[in-house]
Amino acid sequence: MPAFPVSPSKQASLLRDMEKYGVRESDLNEKFIRGSGAGGQKINKTSSCVQLIHLPTGTEVRCQVSRSQAMNRFFARRILVAKIAHEIEGEKSAEEQRREKIRRQKRRRSKRAKEKMLANKKQVSQKKALRKISPGEY
Repeated sequence: MPAFPVSPSKQASLLRDMEKYGVRESDLNEKFIRGSGAGGQKINKTSSCVQLIHLPTGTEVRCQVSRSQAMNRFFARRILVAKIAHEIEGEKSAEEQRREKIRRQKRRRSKRAKEKMLANKKQVSQKKALRKISPGEY
């Protein structure tokens, strides 16, 4: 495994995960491509985006999180291992959980929930109204 500009503990953790899910360096097809998005001339000239393809599963990952190609190589491997782990274990990944949470937050409230929320607001406002002191009471 190539050396990455991260701590030895992070490298060891990645190596353990790769072994756990059967991802070998020889099974990876790695390409360096130009990134996309904001960045202007710099992003258009440098090939810091990493594209990893795991040949046995056909899983593809592109990573351009960092400006550094070496860091992107590390992050791409972590993302790839997470994807393969999700395929193997079948549980929801952290990314899917985050998306699901946002989806639930954006969902329309039911009529009953709206009524309950408004009743609670009214009760709190009445309680606060009782706290007010009129100008002649001090």
